[in-house]
Amino acid sequence: MRRLLTLFLMIGGLMAASLEGANAQTDPENTLVLELKDGKVLIEMLPEVAPNHVARIKELTREGFYDGIVFHRVMEGFMAQSGDPTGTGSGGSGVNIGAEFSNEPFSRGTAGMARAQHPDSADSQFFITFADASFLNGQYTVWGRVVDGMEYVDNIKKAPAGRQSGAVDDPDKIVSMKVLADVQ
Repeated sequence: MRRLLTLFLMIGGLMAASLEGANAQTDPENTLVLELKDGKVLIEMLPEVAPNHVARIKELTREGFYDGIVFHRVMEGFMAQSGDPTGTGSGGSGVNIGAEFSNEPFSRGTAGMARAQHPDSADSQFFITFADASFLNGQYTVWGRVVDGMEYVDNIKKAPAGRQSGAVDDPDKIVSMKVLADVQ
């Protein structure tokens, strides 16, 4: 029994040390804490890739804009989209941001900006990919990557199978979104 307890304590210590090491490499000013119903998600923002989008996301986050906004479009195996204060998919903050397309790939956990037909129409709506979405490469702005808590993103309520629009009935919401530097 004592050996088992010692083993659990050692494993717990190793896990804590691992988390401290990960946090030591995190830039608090360029990390978001996205709180979902099941837990917290850390998103590393990429200001070197999309400086204007990162600046706008941080500005809106610090205003509390994203708190309580729903994931209005969630498609199994593709992505979860949020950032529309109306919850319809047609709203935003009222400030468009010019495209900052890059060579950054859309892989699992990529945070990208949603937009209308015009490339320079991104506003406040963003999405996180559940899987590889390389067909979006170079056509949408990548501004961040989930570095911890992707399992909570995976748990976001999805649209019913076969619903092409991805519209979600009684959708999950962002509990809160903060810049890590503001909560430390």
